[in-house]
Amino acid sequence: MASLAETVTQLKDALSDRYRIVRELGRGGMATVYLAEDLKHDRQVALKVLRPELAVALGPERFLREITTTATLRHPHILPLYDSGRTSASTDGRAPEFLYYVMPYVEGESLRARLERERQLPCEEALRITREAADALGYAHDRGIVHRDIKPENILLERGHAVVADFGIARAVSSAGGEKLTDTGLAVGTPAYMSPEQSVGERDLDGRSDQYALACVLYEMLAGEPPYSGPTAQAIIAKRFVDPAPAVRRLRPTVPAPVEQALIRALAKAPADRFPSCAAFVEAFNRSESAAQTPSVAVLPFLNLSPDPANEFFADGITEDVIAQLSKIRSLKVISRTSAMRFKHREQGLREIGSTLGVATLLDGSVRRAGDRVRIVAQLIDAEADRHLWTETYDRELTDIFAIQTDVALQIASALEAELLPQERARINREPTANLVAYQAYLQGRYSYSRYTGEAFQKGVDYFRQAIAADPGYALAYTGVALAYAELAAGQGGSTIKPDVAYHTAMEAITKALQLDNELGEAHSVLALLMFVHDFNWTGAEAEFKIALELSPGAADIYDHYGWLCGALERYDEALELVTRAQELDPLIHRADVATTLLRAGRNEEGLEAALRAAEFDPEYPRARSTLGWAYLKVGKIKEGLAHLEYAAGADPMNTLFLAQLGQAYGTVGQTDKAREILRRLEELSKERYISPYNMAYVHTGLGEQDRAMDFLEQAFADRAGSVYGIKGSFLFTSLKSHPRFKALLRKMNLG
Repeated sequence: MASLAETVTQLKDALSDRYRIVRELGRGGMATVYLAEDLKHDRQVALKVLRPELAVALGPERFLREITTTATLRHPHILPLYDSGRTSASTDGRAPEFLYYVMPYVEGESLRARLERERQLPCEEALRITREAADALGYAHDRGIVHRDIKPENILLERGHAVVADFGIARAVSSAGGEKLTDTGLAVGTPAYMSPEQSVGERDLDGRSDQYALACVLYEMLAGEPPYSGPTAQAIIAKRFVDPAPAVRRLRPTVPAPVEQALIRALAKAPADRFPSCAAFVEAFNRSESAAQTPSVAVLPFLNLSPDPANEFFADGITEDVIAQLSKIRSLKVISRTSAMRFKHREQGLREIGSTLGVATLLDGSVRRAGDRVRIVAQLIDAEADRHLWTETYDRELTDIFAIQTDVALQIASALEAELLPQERARINREPTANLVAYQAYLQGRYSYSRYTGEAFQKGVDYFRQAIAADPGYALAYTGVALAYAELAAGQGGSTIKPDVAYHTAMEAITKALQLDNELGEAHSVLALLMFVHDFNWTGAEAEFKIALELSPGAADIYDHYGWLCGALERYDEALELVTRAQELDPLIHRADVATTLLRAGRNEEGLEAALRAAEFDPEYPRARSTLGWAYLKVGKIKEGLAHLEYAAGADPMNTLFLAQLGQAYGTVGQTDKAREILRRLEELSKERYISPYNMAYVHTGLGEQDRAMDFLEQAFADRAGSVYGIKGSFLFTSLKSHPRFKALLRKMNLG
């Protein structure tokens, strides 16, 4: 075999009549790239020469015939093909034959060189490069040409803009004789960026294969490494088939959540689960950038500086009320209470808090209450720059508390240049009550209710009723009673109350709330929830959700509950959009709902990834661990799935839902003795307190006892117990869907 120097000499001799080779620019698995002078046109070009053994394996005539199809591509982000050919330095066959193709020489660098130097790129620049490459790919895909080897080496940066190189070369290699590549030790494509279908040798690829590779490139630009890595090509390919797509925000938390969601979809194992086109992939980024331009704020829990620590409820109440006021402004993204409360003790810096919550600004404040006077200090801070945008101190009578909250909300809107509609200003200026005794009781009720235990729920209701006694016209207090009973009806906090009783109590309270104030978004949302989980009035509930979002467009729970409705109706795309919006507004909560919606839609790999993120944010949250357990089971990882379901059941022993789902899982995987032991425990508990028939149905379904499972589902329907409203789209009752009694039950629920 000729030495490298001999090969270069032979190549120079073979091409001397047309090109003068100046120097080598780089080499890859299939070709060596040279800087050359085009003698005919007096210009610099990039001359790419295939390895001699590859040229022999492919068959020159077919390769050159295939590569000419790429010469028709004309796009600003595609490096054009100037020339191609075959040549040899001798006519007697002793010198090797060369296959080559010629492209413009780009003054700049490859994306690979940029990444080796900087590792990660600014998010905006990474998205722009991806958008430009996607535009080039979409253009080619419309003409039936798939690149097949998208990677940082093949994306050149000319004055900072992306130019895709080697377009159609991999296709030409594959079409010309890809089946012979095993003899040369080469393969078409690059393992770290290759789609699953390409890695197993599928020849009939479409644009979604390039989309997968481009998503890998974007992931690397953001995270500093490809989504999958390993010591060998086989190890990388195996990971791609077994492991879910890793979350880029684990490595770089500042990446916008919608970008991460778009990456997860583009990296789906099955082409059908990806975006239909590269243009759709890009559209997901456009939506994320639009969202990023929306003014955003998180209200950190106001610090209680009062001498009496019992006034903690008052400081928390001020926090919640300011959030509620800001949530009425459509043009403002406001993080909901549950996520903001995680940072009550300010254990992280402001920049880290802003990054975690996905907001540009933070409202930090304190409350000092002494007798009938209150002193509130509020500061609006640019989280990234750590600089104050607005500061105000209010030293007032306690009777001015609502005026203070209104002023804070309006000042924030002004400082962030958020558009404020006249009707929004009017709602913000409205005082919920003139009775301070009622207001304080309401704040204590909300403080207790937020503890999410059966005792705390009941204590919260007692305080709400005290508020109503002090002010019978206090609509928010009735809404608090309704929401608490709605949660109790759904089994929250280990409740032993019968659901139908709780629902009727909730309906009475919410009806009264709306009679008093028909412009409470929270009240319309609770009514919508009751209408579909109890009455199965899907159309009426959806209308109420739309009213609720009109009145409180920034309320995460409204989006989340509306997503439940869409999921129950198997409108999964809408459901996912709604629960994802809820997660954006409450980034540390609602992650389990995103994962559950993906599992309901049959997008199990994405569901697993979402469940992993939910459990990662709160490892001790039983619902997140239970959802993760089912996600693992859905992808065939039984050991991991059972371990997480067992954790959930042990972490919240009063909540029999997790125990019942563990029993179902045991039955499903064939561990029937363990399933029957859980069934026995539930039956014993039912002699002491109310056990939802919905939970009993889980275990019988896992054991394959369909008629017995239907007995309990029909009883759950009669009781309005558990999440019976969602059985049509539930992945836990799939085995029952062909049962005649199941179909009849759906008709009773207006789902037939």
